[in-house]
Amino acid sequence: MKRIVLFLATNLAILLVLSVSMRLLGVEPWLNEQGLNLTALLIFAAVMGFGGSLISLAVSKWMAKKMMGVRVIKAPSNTTEAWLVDTVRKYARQAGIGMPEVGIYDAPDVNAFATGMSRNKALIAVSTGLLQQMTREEAEAVLGHEVAHAANGDMVTLALIQGVVNTFVLFLSRVIGHTVDRIIFKSENGHGPAFWVTVIIADLVLGILASLIVMWFSRQREFRADAGGASLAGRGAMIAALERLSALQPAPLPDKMTAFGIAGGGASGLKRLFMTHPPLTKRIAALKAAQ
Repeated sequence: MKRIVLFLATNLAILLVLSVSMRLLGVEPWLNEQGLNLTALLIFAAVMGFGGSLISLAVSKWMAKKMMGVRVIKAPSNTTEAWLVDTVRKYARQAGIGMPEVGIYDAPDVNAFATGMSRNKALIAVSTGLLQQMTREEAEAVLGHEVAHAANGDMVTLALIQGVVNTFVLFLSRVIGHTVDRIIFKSENGHGPAFWVTVIIADLVLGILASLIVMWFSRQREFRADAGGASLAGRGAMIAALERLSALQPAPLPDKMTAFGIAGGGASGLKRLFMTHPPLTKRIAALKAAQ
């Protein structure tokens, strides 16, 4: 809850500063004269920008279960399931969070993910491929990594950062569209086609730039989760797990789930800026350097 309040307060503060700055610079009075209510636009952008992100966060567990076919372990039916639940319970207790739901989904790739609306009501799921191709020590390190994600509140923070950048994309694209419509195309009443065309183009361009911020944060949180997994399961086990992942080269999760997995797809060149996960080699090096 503190994390949500902090980010909401930060976003409101940024909006306030932006509004005051535009008033002092004379931008808002000019836009108002041209028929654009800047205050109303700020409120609209904040509601829409945060609304989508928070709704996505609220349904994240349900969506993950449906998309990945996760079978939640309500009562362990074998020793593997009992070990999974016991390990997550132990790490959750050490991390000081509520017991997450634990699940398994059928997939040959070695992967796992954590999601959920809060650190005390998370879902941690592993693939059958992970259980088959990793040793228990390596798998326990992966579970530690996912518990660390939940304990760090990464799902909430990622959604809130997405909300902040969505707000600015919506706001700035409409200011740009209005300016182009009035100055270049000389529209006087309402908005002409130029406004909507410009807004669509600005949404796309600004959305791409905003995603660089979100993806940068996503990569940083992986380093923190690796460190958290190392503290829970042991640094050697965490390094071994990442080395095994590197050797197996697991496929990424579906697009809407990629950011929540233990490993993402590889990329080169400018594409690296849009990766949800750092290269495994860098993550391994970071853990070894911390020894």
